[in-house]
Amino acid sequence: MDTIKENPVQKQKFQAAANKLLNHCFLVKRKEDNRKNYIFVQQYRELFNEYFDLLGYGVDINESNGVIALVNTSGTGRLRLNKVQSIFLLILRLLYIEKRKELSLNDDVVVLMDEIHQKYNMLQIDAKKHLDKTMLRGFITLFRRYHIVDKIDTDVTLSDTRLRIYPSVLLAVPNDGLNTVYDSVIERLNSYVSGGEQDHDEEADEEADED
Repeated sequence: MDTIKENPVQKQKFQAAANKLLNHCFLVKRKEDNRKNYIFVQQYRELFNEYFDLLGYGVDINESNGVIALVNTSGTGRLRLNKVQSIFLLILRLLYIEKRKELSLNDDVVVLMDEIHQKYNMLQIDAKKHLDKTMLRGFITLFRRYHIVDKIDTDVTLSDTRLRIYPSVLLAVPNDGLNTVYDSVIERLNSYVSGGEQDHDEEADEEADED
């Protein structure tokens, strides 16, 4: 820590990376504006663990997926999602897993909004049959904040708009591999089908610094 304090440039890099973790929960290596922060945290992982431990957080570095996650060790500070938000997040996970199996490790996972609509409509949710434009804009804004998705095209209400899904979506739940997550997502999505779970708020599995 003293070395960082004595070097203004390194101190600034530390502050930038720490604030980004606090504000967004995830750092994604393949996300261009995260890459330098990701590498810096990876390089000084012990320092970041020491710092965040004082705040009640842990720093989980998942090198296989290129994601660093900020984890609240006390189990508090979780982002609460309503039913439709939870379904949307599960659909993002499901599409990521399906697409990832078809791509090389160097390829980004890109989906069309139409694919999200198709997955959602198949569930036939009684309370909300279709995703409207206002909800879509809100969902994308929310999950972009936590570095789970990014827009490639501007208007997310169009069916051919492309979204990039980051591997941070996998760290939303503990997992032993893609197949385990896939089965878990299918099971949880099925529970939302008409006649399934009631509409209620639930905690997201991502850690969040709630404003």
